[in-house]
Amino acid sequence: MAEKSNKEQQDSKEQTESQAEQTVAASEETGAQEMPESGAGTTEKDEWKEKYDELNDSYLRTLAEYENYRKRTIREKAELLESAGENILKNILPLVDDFERGIEAAEKTEDIASVKEGVKLIYDKFVKFLEQNGVKEIETLNQDFNTDYHEAITMIPASTEEQKGKVMDCVQKGYTLKEKVIRYAKVVVAQ
Repeated sequence: MAEKSNKEQQDSKEQTESQAEQTVAASEETGAQEMPESGAGTTEKDEWKEKYDELNDSYLRTLAEYENYRKRTIREKAELLESAGENILKNILPLVDDFERGIEAAEKTEDIASVKEGVKLIYDKFVKFLEQNGVKEIETLNQDFNTDYHEAITMIPASTEEQKGKVMDCVQKGYTLKEKVIRYAKVVVAQ
């Protein structure tokens, strides 16, 4: 059986080779008939070469334009990021000034209540600045424990059935920046 299939393959291969030889011979005859003796074939070849050169030149120009565009956009993105950071830092500077004034006042005064009030005002101003820039505090106390926002650092027994799975204490506040968590809240969860 194997001998039969090998023989069939050999016959098929010989037939394919024979057809290929006939095709080559026919194309040579046709090419000889179509090719004028006056050398007109070289002008057709020249036309093809010109067309190729034109297309190649166009391709290279397009490629260079794309490369310039890519470099320009990378540079513009870097400049945008730098200027965005610059704007945020400019807006923090008044808060630094407030802290410096608060420190000076704390050193000169003996009225602790006014120092506390000044620190509270600076804190409120800073929290407002964060909110204006899209930073929000993650709600924690008495909320359902959610691994998307909370990181449990310890579990305590729940005193009631309703407290199970709820956040009982927040050890460190968590924050989001435009709906993306930038720091998870570290919490104690009732179990």
